[in-house]
Amino acid sequence: MISLTDSQKIGMGLTGFGVFFLFFGMILFFDKALLAIGNILFVAGLAFVIGLERTFRFFFQKHKLKATSFFLGGVFVVLIGWPIIGVVLEIYGFFLLFRGFFPVVVGFIRRIPVLGSILNLPFISAYMDKATEGNTMV
Repeated sequence: MISLTDSQKIGMGLTGFGVFFLFFGMILFFDKALLAIGNILFVAGLAFVIGLERTFRFFFQKHKLKATSFFLGGVFVVLIGWPIIGVVLEIYGFFLLFRGFFPVVVGFIRRIPVLGSILNLPFISAYMDKATEGNTMV
């Protein structure tokens, strides 16, 4: 079992609540307040989980500046009151930031009994292999 420090446990809680508020804010027709709370909790939770310095190093790597600007720009746009545009920017930035992790996630999901058998179907497997091709963890 992985041992977590107290700050990492707090970070997991903050990140979980952030994801919940983001999801709930989208369900309730892009409620500005819920999306803003979710954004703040998600980013704060990420900083608690991996540490402040590693968070800055992750977001502000030279090759990830475009993705970071889209993600944080989306957070800012949500905070100033344009939730739909902000969420679209955030999602695009999120996929650009974390695209290196998608092959790892797909490999993990393939080991789950029911989902793995679905992902290993020929037409889905060919698409997933093509979509994750060339992405490496950076």
